[in-house]
Amino acid sequence: MDGPAPWPRPDPRPHVPVWTTPGPTAPAFRPRAEDHAAAGTSTRLEILTVVTLLGATAVLYLWNLGASGWANAYYSAAALAGAQDWIAWLFGSFDAGNALTVDKTPASLWVMALSVRLFGLSSWSVLVPQASMGVASVGVLYATVRRAGGPLAGLVAGATLALTPVAALMFRFNNPDALLVLLLVCGANATVRSVEAGSVRWLVLAGVAVGFAFLAKMLQAFLVIPAFTAVVLIASPVAFTSRIRQVVAAAIAVIVSGGWYIALVQLWPADARPFIGGSQTNSIVELLFGYNGFGRITGDEVGRIGGGGGPFGDGAGLFRLFSGEVATEIAWLLPAALAAGVGLLWLQRRAPRTDALRAQAILWLGWLVVTGLVFSLMEGIFHEYYTVALAPPIGALIGLGVAAAWRHRANRGQSARPHLLVRPPTVRVAGQFHARREHGLRQGVPLRILMLDFPYGAR
Repeated sequence: MDGPAPWPRPDPRPHVPVWTTPGPTAPAFRPRAEDHAAAGTSTRLEILTVVTLLGATAVLYLWNLGASGWANAYYSAAALAGAQDWIAWLFGSFDAGNALTVDKTPASLWVMALSVRLFGLSSWSVLVPQASMGVASVGVLYATVRRAGGPLAGLVAGATLALTPVAALMFRFNNPDALLVLLLVCGANATVRSVEAGSVRWLVLAGVAVGFAFLAKMLQAFLVIPAFTAVVLIASPVAFTSRIRQVVAAAIAVIVSGGWYIALVQLWPADARPFIGGSQTNSIVELLFGYNGFGRITGDEVGRIGGGGGPFGDGAGLFRLFSGEVATEIAWLLPAALAAGVGLLWLQRRAPRTDALRAQAILWLGWLVVTGLVFSLMEGIFHEYYTVALAPPIGALIGLGVAAAWRHRANRGQSARPHLLVRPPTVRVAGQFHARREHGLRQGVPLRILMLDFPYGAR
């Protein structure tokens, strides 16, 4: 057939196609199937590593668990009441006589009360469910981060979550935060799967997870929604109109999975149920938007004696997370996690819109920044242990950063600056500041983390 040859036109130079770009390039980082097992496939070494991680986490969280006694006696009493009476179980009553509920929605109490009903009342029956949630959180975080960063990233992320001091504390305690963290990590996993496949089903499941997290600790669960929404709108492979419809479907799932309980309590005759603790008018809606809602932001917490944040609301400001006990519980890796997130976004700046690594960086960095800012600036009641909700995104970003730095270690001479993902100068500065503040040292002692040095020491 006459006429020009169809594209691509053969190049006269041997073995060099015309679409080859001469000169070195810095391709976007993507975990390669030949380097680690493809998604859904695991090597024997990886299986052994995961079993070791989860086993070590279980030992850490279960060892001498009974030493915590009843932990938070307030919630232990409610768990006992729920084990004795089904109405008390449904409403989260503080007592089996159903006079007053606790000041939270009762999802975490449902789990504890069922455990007490099955195994009898003991510190173990109250606390083992929380420890189990901690192990599950580590496992789900590993599986989520592995999808974009490979087994090394998942291992570092899971180990970081397991060893974060506030996590090691709260997964051995019976506050609602253990269930909250587990459900939010499950929501992140479902969101990542939705973005990878363009699946509305997975995004609806993410909405259900967030809705039930709301039943554990009310509006705090919604702090991850901006990050989940952003990653879907930016990185999902479907058309933009389809992405909007998926987000709407997920929002409906959140409302239904969390709102049914609010509707149940509101419609139940007030004289046939316990008084809603934390409210002034026996209204769960007031509790939702007042004492456990916007009152935590403004400090005007209706239902709290004396109003304002009191001794638990001091220190509001941008540097709250780097001061006092909060710094030792969570902030030791916060600067490195932020630097890793920004570094990953820079590293993937030329990647396709649907790039899996950049999508996870957006998700985890968004979760960390939004939740961290709310915790820093809220003027109402704030406890240090709230920051356990920051442990999963910190672990994920550290894991992804370590894996990316390890893969790019051979290219440092060509493009060194973007690869400084996990040992920025801010980590050293933060270590010096902490040493001066907490130990009164004349000279700051750089607090180095062996894991953060690892990618740079390897060759």
